[in-house]
Amino acid sequence: MVLSNKSEYALLALLELANCYPNGESLQIREIAALQDIPNRYLEQLLATLRRGGLIKSIRGAKGGYVLAREPRNITILDALTCMEGLDTVESNTDQTSNGIESEVINEVWQEARQAANSVLQKYTLQDLCDRRAARKQIEIMYYI
Repeated sequence: MVLSNKSEYALLALLELANCYPNGESLQIREIAALQDIPNRYLEQLLATLRRGGLIKSIRGAKGGYVLAREPRNITILDALTCMEGLDTVESNTDQTSNGIESEVINEVWQEARQAANSVLQKYTLQDLCDRRAARKQIEIMYYI
């Protein structure tokens, strides 16, 4: 199980939008790209996918940009990964045509692992990521003093 670059960049963009959510501010693509060092063209594609998935909204106009579609505490990491990767974030690579006992046993364990991973991803929200980032930044500040 590996976090793809696409999903990581999407989560980084969502994290920036979650950070601005309390102020009601929108962020433009170039701002998000600069804050997280994501290529503009690639970020455009990711944000379009997130918009189609209902996680973010676009705002037109001179002060336009992107905002979260709902509160950061109501968007789970699983929501974001499902939006970016499809319905089944962790798919089985076992051959479904093989009916051997060994394949069934391997598939059962893989499904259990997938359910456990999805359970953890469902537990954490964008707000949790914001809180963890703020705590880490606070530790860094204290370390340098």
